[in-house]
Amino acid sequence: MKEEKYHRCVRWLVMAIAFSALGGCDWALFNSKGQIGVEQGNLILISIGLMLIVVVPVIIMTFLFGWRYRESNEKATYMPDWAHSHKIELVVWGVPLIIVAVLAVIIWQTSHSLDPYRPIESDKPALNIEVVSLDWKWLFIYPDQGVAVVNELVIPEKTPVTFHITSDTVMNALSIPQLGGMIYAMGGQRTQLNLIANEQGEFFGQSGNFSGEGFSAMRFTTHSVSDEGFAQWLDKVKQAPEVMDFAAFKQVGEPGEMVNHRYPIYPIRYFGQVEPNLFNKVIGQYVTLKDSHSTAMHEAAEVQE
Repeated sequence: MKEEKYHRCVRWLVMAIAFSALGGCDWALFNSKGQIGVEQGNLILISIGLMLIVVVPVIIMTFLFGWRYRESNEKATYMPDWAHSHKIELVVWGVPLIIVAVLAVIIWQTSHSLDPYRPIESDKPALNIEVVSLDWKWLFIYPDQGVAVVNELVIPEKTPVTFHITSDTVMNALSIPQLGGMIYAMGGQRTQLNLIANEQGEFFGQSGNFSGEGFSAMRFTTHSVSDEGFAQWLDKVKQAPEVMDFAAFKQVGEPGEMVNHRYPIYPIRYFGQVEPNLFNKVIGQYVTLKDSHSTAMHEAAEVQE
């Protein structure tokens, strides 16, 4: 008896510790500050709710059946020859089929409405930002404004933002959980992501893909500010003396030295001017290498012939 009471206390203690630990979690997906994030969060909740239509009754019936048909209950009907019920079959197969059909319709609609390449409708023109994944930092180029920033993203609130994304090294993934969406960054390729911030604030950004030692340092803060605040920030960045050309880009892309067996977070760095078409040049360097290699192989084959 004492041993059973002891085990019960231990179980409650473990549950209390588990819930306390979960209390410190950041539910970013359900605290979205952007239109896309809100719609994605709603999709998750709708999907969970539909699936709970099956899960909750099953859990309840598990305890109910266990209690009703316990050995000490002599009132329970004993049916040793029972084998089949059309009503049970209808419920067991019919309800999941309906849920799957409803989920299929919802997913089909949202896969188009939440397409990361789909522009966000707004009265304001979209802000273009070119994103390059580096070891182990993020470079944000504002081509229309002619500036570049390392490890800081500033956007005006309620303004659509179109991200053009690539990588100068290994595959990574741009992730700003509270704004929604996550898109891979790949060398020699361009991906796209459209987001919008519904309000002002600071939102955590990171690499959402395990890409080797140092990837955990690929963190940055996204600042959603007013239009006036964005203009003031641009004026501040344009005053920076450094120029982001291809040589500076390669220098910034160097991993640097580890500190205490880990890479430190790269400091914020402003570039007041940007080489025109730098983003395309970053992508094109891999295309050029590929074409050169193919040409060399073709010439070598002709020589052998």
